Amino acid sequence: MTIYPPSEDSYLMSRILKEQLPKLIEENPDLKFLEIGAGSGIHLETAYNKGVKKENIFSSDINQDSVNHCNLLGFNCIKSDLFENINGKFNLIIFNPPYLPREKKEPKDSQIQTTGGKEGNEIILKFLKIAKEYLEKNGRIFLITSNLAENVNFGKLGYKEKEIGCENLFFERLCIWELSLNNL
Repeated sequence: MTIYPPSEDSYLMSRILKEQLPKLIEENPDLKFLEIGAGSGIHLETAYNKGVKKENIFSSDINQDSVNHCNLLGFNCIKSDLFENINGKFNLIIFNPPYLPREKKEPKDSQIQTTGGKEGNEIILKFLKIAKEYLEKNGRIFLITSNLAENVNFGKLGYKEKEIGCENLFFERLCIWELSLNNL
């Protein structure tokens, strides 16, 4: 399996991290950062370059090649399907999930990187149901969604949402949401 190469969604997340991390680090110099689905490590490098302490940067990927690559970059990355092998709580969890609806013609190995289920949002829903257990009090999630997938009702899942960045591509609209727990 190949490593997911940075694409429009990756660059959008990287831009948002560059904008948001300085104030988050100012609020909490010991910010604990977790990326689910680290891929090429672009966001790990962005987090480090914007001031997150390397020992506070954690990541995972379902693809062992990505895990190996991110570890070679000097980051702590483990193989995990979403949170299955993750321990601890984090101030910021980011996820650029597979979010496209299933396309029967797409090869299986490519689907792992791009397909979020029949409607496109099944992996996101699974992630959001579990992520609460891994968020510190006042923690945040940055999550990418696409208008090509079924909408997610964040409130129904116990989150407050704020759109913090969108990009219109010729075939879809990508948005990054800042999510926090509703009970704060």
